[in-house]
Amino acid sequence: METQILASAGLQPGINDTKLRAADVSLFYGKFQALRNITLEIPERAVTAIIGPSGCGKSSFLRLFNRMNDLIVDARVTGHVEVDGIDVYDRDIDVVDVRKRVGMVFQRPNPFPMSIFENVAFGPRRHGTKNQAELATIVEKSLRQAALWDEVKDKLHQSGLALSGGQQQRLCIARVLAVEPEVILMDEPCSALDPVATLKIEDLMRTLCTEYTIIIVTHNMQQAARVSDITAFFMMEEDRAGVLIESGPTSGLFTNPKDKTTEDYITGRFG
Repeated sequence: METQILASAGLQPGINDTKLRAADVSLFYGKFQALRNITLEIPERAVTAIIGPSGCGKSSFLRLFNRMNDLIVDARVTGHVEVDGIDVYDRDIDVVDVRKRVGMVFQRPNPFPMSIFENVAFGPRRHGTKNQAELATIVEKSLRQAALWDEVKDKLHQSGLALSGGQQQRLCIARVLAVEPEVILMDEPCSALDPVATLKIEDLMRTLCTEYTIIIVTHNMQQAARVSDITAFFMMEEDRAGVLIESGPTSGLFTNPKDKTTEDYITGRFG
């Protein structure tokens, strides 16, 4: 089944094998159930889009993979959440290592109140890189990967907060790339950006997915159709728990959805 899905999405088994996997995962915030029995496989070196109406648990699902939900009081996970077949909720797992391997870009750009250089160097410094020449190499490489180097190479010691919104978001992407992750989670990364800045981020995602596994949460179905290889559609049940309705190659899900609920959502009949 996995091989069929990859092939129909234009992906190659062996290159785009499963990188992340949720198996019968439920998420609770205290007594409230945010996600119910989610099973989904995410292929490596591809873009997977998570779509669905507000409140259906898209961002909560995204945060499972780097255990950001741990920061919420009374959050509890059942089932299995795996990176390369290893359950990230195993009691012996190093959460710091998980968050190094699985980086996250948030909805609003959040550069640190420090220079452009120090924003990107922050992670490598925390992980033990002290040599200034090595840091400079990492900073340049990461800014180039984030398509920002040519715009900031002459002002690396200016504040990251002085950049435009779109540049700030690419700076945040460079900051994630600097610690050499394997997976990049993006939670509505373009929702606060103008159309020109949005296009640059979308182009960047398509470039980065040749090396990284990317999951993007988006309310913009046109964006999902433009940038993703696989799309997963989430909905709320009557008790407001998020469930996965269907997933598959983006082109097929948008043109020939299997579930009527999916068809109603993507055609604008609700949501």
